[in-house]
Amino acid sequence: MSILSVVDFFCGCGGTSAGFRNAGARILGGVDCDKDAGATYQKNFPEAFFIERQIEEIDPADIVERLANVEGKILFSGCAPCQPFSKQNRHQKKDDKRKNLLSDFGRMVSFCKPDFVFVENVPGIQKLKEDGPFPDFLNLLKKLGYEVSYDVVSAAFYGVPQDRKRLVLLAARGRKPVFPIKKEKMTTVRDWISDLPELVAGSTDPTDPHHQASALSIINLKRIQATPEGGGRKSWPEELRLACHKTYNGHSDVYGRLSWDEPSSVLTTRCISYSNGRFGHPEQDRALSVREAACLQTFPRNYDFCGSPFSKARQIGNAVPPLMAEKFARVFLEM
Repeated sequence: MSILSVVDFFCGCGGTSAGFRNAGARILGGVDCDKDAGATYQKNFPEAFFIERQIEEIDPADIVERLANVEGKILFSGCAPCQPFSKQNRHQKKDDKRKNLLSDFGRMVSFCKPDFVFVENVPGIQKLKEDGPFPDFLNLLKKLGYEVSYDVVSAAFYGVPQDRKRLVLLAARGRKPVFPIKKEKMTTVRDWISDLPELVAGSTDPTDPHHQASALSIINLKRIQATPEGGGRKSWPEELRLACHKTYNGHSDVYGRLSWDEPSSVLTTRCISYSNGRFGHPEQDRALSVREAACLQTFPRNYDFCGSPFSKARQIGNAVPPLMAEKFARVFLEM
């Protein structure tokens, strides 16, 4: 089998790279401008080069030079930050420079002409106006001779315990990529974190510094104690309810507990904060630990993270789930 080598643009903490490596690909390098995520990436992929820079500042000739003696096929991954196109971003700016990141990635593809391209982003980016970043990127790929497949899929189709809907694009020269077969049975929270050691809020497992749970205020401790598995704030007595929630029924997931035998809520960049989503442990009176959040994103148990706990949570919430990336990596490896 020919070697598949990967350059991971917008690599973050390495979710895509972890999945491709697990499938058998070689990780050549990563590119990102986030310092903590870059430190995490370098810790887990010491054999790869890393460029800590904004993509618009990178000369594609520098990437070509790094690929000069690489044998086999080359894949570029471009999973750009999705916040400008996310439905959850209620403060979108018309001049947000991140909207141009896919175009900047296209510049790399156009100059370097890798054999394969993999893109993951939020649903909706493909529905933008005809001269938007996604249609422009599609047109570029076609002009360069790539066959393209894209669709909106749930990460749950591929074994990830979240109904995390994403737009995925696969591109190859000379042959149209086919999406992997979807799993019929979803995995659950129990499948991924039930064997981790118990914790109390504010404590850390002495054998794993990432199995660390945030402290809770006295009133939030009372709130989670009053919340059943899978439940939320509707189960609280009147004295524990927030004034803003007494006349408002929206955002029902905040202050919620996960259910053991269902998929997790979609993990966000605040996935270890009890008050920012359904991120309460199913039975222990605390929020998810960093390690549990990483497990629910399907990172390996030995994956290392750098930065503060909330930086780690941000990296995890932003990551492509490695198991999902692995399933798509196998499509390219078979090609």
